[in-house]
Amino acid sequence: MAETNLATQKDRAEQRVPESTRGGVFFTPRVDIYETADELILYADLPGARSEDIDLRYEQGELILHGRVPPRQQNQDFLLAEYGVGDFYRAFAIHESIDSSRIAAEFKNGVLTVHLPKAEAARPKQITVRSQ
Repeated sequence: MAETNLATQKDRAEQRVPESTRGGVFFTPRVDIYETADELILYADLPGARSEDIDLRYEQGELILHGRVPPRQQNQDFLLAEYGVGDFYRAFAIHESIDSSRIAAEFKNGVLTVHLPKAEAARPKQITVRSQ
């Protein structure tokens, strides 16, 4: 059991490093995704981003998230610098059971919330059982 926890912590530490994709350096935002009967809800941490700098789009079965973060002040002598500043990028494959025409999002306090409503056919239905 301890080996699993160590591997998970190691993986998390490695994910904090910016990855080089799409011709630049991007951070991979941390996300939480959970499911309700009607939708999937995705929470993404985008510290330093502003709502007008977030590009969220659905293209060909893929949800693409790109957040631009302005650089902080240059020419500062930091005593300690652990906080990396840069753009965010992440893409998710979206199943056809999601109604892409109703995807909605809001951004508050550095957290992007994306609502991915299920198509009517994919929602669970209660079936009434009659007695005879």
